[in-house]
Amino acid sequence: MDFSLSEDQLAIAELASQILTDKASNERQREIERADGPRFDDALWEEVAKAGLLGIPVPEVHGGAGLGFLEVAAILEHVGRHTAPIPILETLVLGALPLARFGSEAQQAAWLPRVATGDAVLTAALDEDSQVRAEPEGDGWRLHGTCPFVPAAALADAVAIPARTAAGPAFFLVDAKAEGLQAEALLTTSGLPESKLTLDGVRVRAADLLGAVGEGDRIAAWIGIRARSAACMVALGACRAALDLTSDYIKTRKQFDQPLAMFQAVGHRAADAYVDTEAITLTAWQAAWRLDAGLDAEKQVAVAKFFAAEAGKRVVHAAQHLHGGVGVDREYPLHRFFLYARHLELVLGSGTEHLLTLGRLLAADGEPARA
Repeated sequence: MDFSLSEDQLAIAELASQILTDKASNERQREIERADGPRFDDALWEEVAKAGLLGIPVPEVHGGAGLGFLEVAAILEHVGRHTAPIPILETLVLGALPLARFGSEAQQAAWLPRVATGDAVLTAALDEDSQVRAEPEGDGWRLHGTCPFVPAAALADAVAIPARTAAGPAFFLVDAKAEGLQAEALLTTSGLPESKLTLDGVRVRAADLLGAVGEGDRIAAWIGIRARSAACMVALGACRAALDLTSDYIKTRKQFDQPLAMFQAVGHRAADAYVDTEAITLTAWQAAWRLDAGLDAEKQVAVAKFFAAEAGKRVVHAAQHLHGGVGVDREYPLHRFFLYARHLELVLGSGTEHLLTLGRLLAADGEPARA
């Protein structure tokens, strides 16, 4: 397996890096965070759309580039590196990719061109605690229930919601402003917008069904594994940026007339953070590569999730400790990388959970466990 990016993929990553470096500065993010409302930079969203980054996974017939998951992953690493306040993961991974795969021609024509131009934000309710039932009514359905944790719901124009029907699990594309749909904003670790959705008799048409009745679990699994891999890429970017910031700091900050990097304990801590970041890099890219290649990636995503959660936690803690008091100054950017990594750790789940999942997958394959 060769995880090297092609020239085109590198160009996409470089473009994302340039835009986010210019438009998602620490000063700009402080301005966004002081404002009322969700953590969202509409000017940055517009710039990203103009550059064509939102059209990367959108089929060419709908105004996009028709590229795949690996290109999206390359963008998301830089979103993590800059803690960019824009819902790219939600719109592309939870919205555009599933629509391109499972959506009807009418659904694709209605939404994908708008995604490519930045005129639509999409998301999905994937939390296991979501409890929504769909009851047939005329030529459509009525949805009742709750979805406790929906990312970027406050910004979304449509939400893909799983529901149980008498004929089996289904997925519906629901207008975020539909009558009977209420969103309650949640206070999150990172400031990333999340909401609890309550559906009280929300009316959806038969044309709003994503895929077919009975395919809901398969669609949820397809979206879920890509969402987890995408979260690992964002975590990678946050850890990489925290490590780079720390490296610069300990080389320039002096104590007893010596750079901090010259102290053995500091060097050991930084080296451990470097090794952890390299492990996150390898496992996150391996999972993304396999998904893009259409290969089974359950075990690889479980491994990537483990390192993103456990090693990521160690990296950002080391960064905070090596910065000392500067690390907790909210005018300094390090706190965002810490909060992003911890937020994503909660999203991905505990390391023990991932190891148990990996053990079950290995046992099911009949592969011997290795120490």
